[in-house]
Amino acid sequence: MKFMKLGSKPDTFQDQGKGVRYVSSELATDVTIIVGEVKFYLHKFPLLSKSNKLQRLVTKVNEDNSDEIQLVDFPGGPKAFEICAKFCYGMTVTLNPYNVVAARCAAEYLEMTEDVDRGNLIFKIEVFLNSSVFRSWKDSIIVLQTTKFLLPWSEDLKVVGRCIDSIASKTSMDPSSITWSYTCNRKVAQVGMKFPGNSESVPKDWWVEDICELEIDLYKRVLIAVKSKGRMDSSVIVEALRTYAMRWLPDSIEVLVSEAHSRRNKSLLETIICLLPSDKGVTCSCSFLLKLLKVAVLVGGDDSSRDDLVRKISLKLDEASVDDLLIPARAPQTTVYDVELVKCLVDRFMIREKSSRDKNIPAKSINDFILGHASWLKVGKLIDGYLAEIARDPNISLSKFIELLQSIPDSARPIHDALYEAIDIYLQEHSSLTKAERKHLCGFMDVRKLTMDASMHAAQNERLPLRTVVQVLFFEQIRAAAGVQALNHRNTDAVDSTRKTEEYWQKTLPEKQNVSKPSSEIKVKGEDPQKNMKLVKKGSKNRSSGPQLLPSRSRRIFDKLFAVGKVSGNGENRSSETSGSSHSPTSRIIQGEVKSSGSSSRNRRHSIS
Repeated sequence: MKFMKLGSKPDTFQDQGKGVRYVSSELATDVTIIVGEVKFYLHKFPLLSKSNKLQRLVTKVNEDNSDEIQLVDFPGGPKAFEICAKFCYGMTVTLNPYNVVAARCAAEYLEMTEDVDRGNLIFKIEVFLNSSVFRSWKDSIIVLQTTKFLLPWSEDLKVVGRCIDSIASKTSMDPSSITWSYTCNRKVAQVGMKFPGNSESVPKDWWVEDICELEIDLYKRVLIAVKSKGRMDSSVIVEALRTYAMRWLPDSIEVLVSEAHSRRNKSLLETIICLLPSDKGVTCSCSFLLKLLKVAVLVGGDDSSRDDLVRKISLKLDEASVDDLLIPARAPQTTVYDVELVKCLVDRFMIREKSSRDKNIPAKSINDFILGHASWLKVGKLIDGYLAEIARDPNISLSKFIELLQSIPDSARPIHDALYEAIDIYLQEHSSLTKAERKHLCGFMDVRKLTMDASMHAAQNERLPLRTVVQVLFFEQIRAAAGVQALNHRNTDAVDSTRKTEEYWQKTLPEKQNVSKPSSEIKVKGEDPQKNMKLVKKGSKNRSSGPQLLPSRSRRIFDKLFAVGKVSGNGENRSSETSGSSHSPTSRIIQGEVKSSGSSSRNRRHSIS
């Protein structure tokens, strides 16, 4: 910290108590000057030799036969006046960043200019400001902080503007040239020290924490000056705003909305929003923007500020997390979270995505779609997670839940596991739903897009309507049948290969050496269909890609739902009744496939033998 010493005489100011200050001297004092609640008993000659203002005032009081002078609205108060008085007496006085502005304003009030005496106090203070204070980063910030107590004097004397310009100029300097110390929360750069790796030692945002101590009005003017230089990256400006918001916006919702702080927080928020870079929110993180939006909702920010945030958030909603979207609702809403606001964000995002999607060339494959619409899929996953959170709210209506659910198109939900989880939670927390309402809600879930684990859970979920459970079981049986069919095709290919090999050896070997090959390969195709199904199920435990069947409990439920009467007549039906197998559509498909395979196997065995 810089300082300047003025005068050489010892300090003889004494304090008598009860707001009385005097100069200890052999000469009696002949004038009393009142500043605030303090009386100064002084001598006229030293004061009149330096101050035009006091010359006029003393002349006036002499005409009134009085020796008291009242200095009304004196800038800086008694302490600032005492600095000026000591300078007039030639006593030692020390100027530093904490008192220099008060002394400058007091000297201006007393008109201690060069036309009264050469080398007067105003001149010396200006030399100290220009040669020392404004060249120092820390001192410039300290001086700027003191100016708020000396308005409008500090503004009229352009001390505020000069401090701001000094700070803004230093923020634009090349970090490699930074040689002074700064914020204690970061790596400290000592004066005169050079760094071998300056880009790592001194980051571009080295200054953001130091100016966080400024009041919001001064902070705004500094940021505007920094931006006007045109040499600062938008990302650094955003980091400065984020740091300032973390410093001054309280974490507690109660403190944030309290009457004592609500107005200040609202002003702070609106200032931060107006200072955000106008680059469509590219440099701002979505999490930071959503935190500002949350504060705007709680403190009642104006509509223009909220709309600006919503517009910027909608451009990068895919970067948000579920926790970021949990914005508390305000009256008259009855829900815990502001669902309507999130719905607005999703709608804006989808409109923009659909517009850009229509302009692009259609994807040729599913991989092209995923790569070209990653944000589309991220938002679908995000909203499904958000639905699971708000589903626990007993006050959220079914219509509002469905509206948000429908805001995500089907193409953004390739898998419905998360949607199923959200619907299941809603059904659990809203047990008073009618049968028709439960059926309507579950109708938005596509059971064909459920994974195996989700299907297994849904098949045994008592909260789901019966129709939904049937659909789950039906499509899982189709999956199982498709798996069995694929396995049968693989076995058929293996038998065909064996048959061709045997025919080749029959042609090359003598006729007396022709013997029937063991039919071990054919036994797989000639086994009982139920045994074949059990074999597949057993093998699926060791092959993650192999077909998997539902548990026996789920199969029994499904078979009962599709049970038919016993049919008599041909031997095939009697055999089926004897085995106790049911006549569900899928079981017929499986048995038909196995039977046809067994028939073809017998034909081939006959041709070989």
